[in-house]
Amino acid sequence: PHRTELYEDPPSACCPIVYSPDYNITFMGLEKLHPFDAGKWGKVINFLKEEKLIADDLIVQAREATDEDLLVVHTRRYLNKLKWSFVVATITEIPPVAFLPNFIVQRKVLKPLRTQTGGTIMAGKLAVERGWAINVGGGFHHCSSDKGGGFCAYADITLAIKFLFERVQGVSKATIIDLDAHQGNGHERDFMDDPRVYIMDVYNRYIYPGDGFAKRAIKRKVELEWGTEDAEYLQKVHTHVEGALNELKPDVIVYNAGTDILDGDPLGGLAISPQGIVKRDEVVFKAARRRRIPILMVTSGGYQKRTARIIADSILNLHNLGLIDKELATSGAENPKVEQMIRDAAKDLTNLS
Repeated sequence: PHRTELYEDPPSACCPIVYSPDYNITFMGLEKLHPFDAGKWGKVINFLKEEKLIADDLIVQAREATDEDLLVVHTRRYLNKLKWSFVVATITEIPPVAFLPNFIVQRKVLKPLRTQTGGTIMAGKLAVERGWAINVGGGFHHCSSDKGGGFCAYADITLAIKFLFERVQGVSKATIIDLDAHQGNGHERDFMDDPRVYIMDVYNRYIYPGDGFAKRAIKRKVELEWGTEDAEYLQKVHTHVEGALNELKPDVIVYNAGTDILDGDPLGGLAISPQGIVKRDEVVFKAARRRRIPILMVTSGGYQKRTARIIADSILNLHNLGLIDKELATSGAENPKVEQMIRDAAKDLTNLS
């Protein structure tokens, strides 16, 4: 495989939470034209700092994915298309972007998205090494190898999984648990015929993208009605996460934790409370940690000003419950791969003697 800086080891004292100030999209107020809170990622980090969960030098600094990294999944033709401002305007759903020179679009829109994509790829490796990792950005689940859409310009979920398959020993099966309000048609198209990837997707059946072709890739499909509330939602998530992980035990879980399921979200059309979102993340992490399956969480969609606080509250809750833990994470005690190695070594020794 090609050389990549994304797989260089961060300092072992770092907590596997990945972020860069470059995630945030700010230019001349144009970002206000999209319902997206384009500074959401920085706000999450600020809340976590206020709560003393993290400090700048304790988080992993995301790096921008290079063209060579992106070509692990994307076609050259697709990457070239992004050199047209109107294409990027269509993908990000910010129409005035069409009228900006492309060098500005590259720097102000695509670079943040490439950095978040690099963050997801880095977090994949960290999750396998330490049992868990959270990329505060990423989760661009509508993008596939040759087509973007729905604010997603790079296929970070596909990339993270392909990187793990190609570069990390012992990772040959992955499960995607996609709980964003929208169907994750990007990774579904990318892994359509790949038996190594099990996809569970829970989404509002009536909204974007309604991609019937991509639905064929979903192994466990949960289609929700308009206005679904906490009780029904959490029961379904719990049942199906357990079901999915009992059906197939993967080497890694990629958890797409969109907060656009929040009541009042202009695009999601569901009615989950902030407490419901925190509980949902807890359900997924408990299932993964109990089975000792490494889990990578990405934050994906969420289009209200209050989502940053909810994401931070959820991460704090996971920490308070001991589901994510800096000490545990670095000792390797929770890493099934490390344990297996120790067991194998012990077996070899007994055989020798």
